Amino acid sequence: MECQEVREQLSAWLDDELDAAASAAVAAHVDRCEACHREWCKLRAVDAALSDLVAPVPPDLAAKVLARVKPPRRRAWVQSIALAACLVLGIALGGGMARTFYTPAAPGTASEVASLDAFQDFPQGSLGTIVASYQPDESNGTLQ
Repeated sequence: MECQEVREQLSAWLDDELDAAASAAVAAHVDRCEACHREWCKLRAVDAALSDLVAPVPPDLAAKVLARVKPPRRRAWVQSIALAACLVLGIALGGGMARTFYTPAAPGTASEVASLDAFQDFPQGSLGTIVASYQPDESNGTLQ
């Protein structure tokens, strides 16, 4: 390994984030390279100094934060009514639109035969094959 690669990995090595192979390579390089060893010692000293720092927290911080936070006003009944109205409206609109989109064909018309022709060339075992091969009676396979 070169010094530049090792110096980029020193912080990860200090935090024990390297895998075993990379950790061994960095350790071997630091043992034999004086410049990287000095850098490693400086990094450990900075880490030790920062770990000893204590951030002062005002004793009444939690009380001040809780005093400034206002609880939300509850309007559960308004939300429940609005949700119920949306559901009723959605069901009514969906039912009305479905009636205009999917008009049922009269029995015995050409659309019944055309719909059976649409279920051709499906993969083995698919739903289309099952529907296309369904015969309502055991006669000669014609629809009556």
